[in-house]
This record gives sequence, C-alpha cells and structure tokens, in this order.
Amino acid sequence: MKCDKKDLLLYAVTDRSWLNGQTLFEQVEEALKGGATFIQLREKELEDELFLKEALEIKELCRRYNVPFVINDNVEIAHRINADGVHVGQSDMQANDVRIILGKDKILGVSAQTVEQALLAESQGADYLGVGAVFATGSKADADDVSHETLKEICNAVKIPVVAIGGIGKHNVTELKGSGICGIAVISAIFAADNIRLATAELKELTEKVVNDD
Repeated sequence: MKCDKKDLLLYAVTDRSWLNGQTLFEQVEEALKGGATFIQLREKELEDELFLKEALEIKELCRRYNVPFVINDNVEIAHRINADGVHVGQSDMQANDVRIILGKDKILGVSAQTVEQALLAESQGADYLGVGAVFATGSKADADDVSHETLKEICNAVKIPVVAIGGIGKHNVTELKGSGICGIAVISAIFAADNIRLATAELKELTEKVVNDD
C-alpha cells in the first residue's frame, strides 16, 4: 500500500496511557469507526513479543477498515509483520536505510523540524513528513517547537505531503488553516478522549475544513 494524500487527513498515533480498562485494539477500532484515516502504532516500553502480537492484531483491524497502518520507529517489527510502513524520527535510522530494508512499496514517514531536514528526507525517499510540535504538547516531552511560519515554509519546499503534529486538538486545529498541510497527526486529542469515536469524528470534520480551505 502506498501513501495517498487523502489518507493522511486524520492520522491517529496510539498511546496506552489512557486505556482505562479498554484494550488498545478496542480504542483503535473506536478511532477507526470515528473516521481516522491513518493509524500509527507507537510503543516505547512494550517488550518485542507483546509488541509483535499487538502489531499483528491492529494491522488486521486496519486492513478491515482499509486504513494504512504503520509502526513508529521499529523497522524490524514493521518488516516482520509486513506492516504498510514505518515512521522514523530524526534520531532514528536514516530514511534511505529504512527504504532499503522495507522496499520501495512501503510507506515511509519521517519527522522533520526544519526545511533542511524536510528536503533531506524527501530526497532519501520519504513518502510524507510529520512536522512539529506545532503547539505545546504533553505527549512528547522532547518535541521541539516548530513555528507556523516554518511549517508553511516546509510545506512550500517539498512535493510530498506534510502532516502537522504536536498539541493539536479541536480547540486549535483551525489555527493551521493556510499552512499547506494535508492533515494532522494526534495522540491525546483522540486517545485521551472520554468518547474516542465522537472525538475522532469531530476532529475530522474540523480538519477537513482546514485542509480544504487552503
């Protein structure tokens, strides 16, 4: 599965911080029912065997909803389970090395905070960029801020789709109007919500207005 621009509209990144008695699988399904268009499985603490089992289950779930499924950082597990792709940060494996392992038909996303990083990722075979943090965020303590001016510059500099990430929610997503993004990536705005399905649907509607008004 290759990456289509419209698939990146509402990109949900998992986090098991807010399970509250549910399984991650159940929460991801609620997000998919609410209209999430892309799922990234992000696990920083889970041991490999549990991660592998979870990744396989959520991959099959995403397939049922015909939504792309990528793994955060863990190129080996993405390759082992034949995920749709992988997303890597600036401190992870270089994009061109990831591309060699995964092959040309897999989705490769790369985090970028500057125009230089964005252009390099594009030249090394990235399919899309995750740019942020565009707002202050509690989910990633090490996330560097990216000004809206820089976000716009990155969107203008590259030909591949750009997704904004970091502190985005219903209260501020409209501030991204006119930046050139094709979607947003969110963690807590979906997975910390009391009603994941409703929160996803509302956020998707707002994001469509942001993207379509560009």
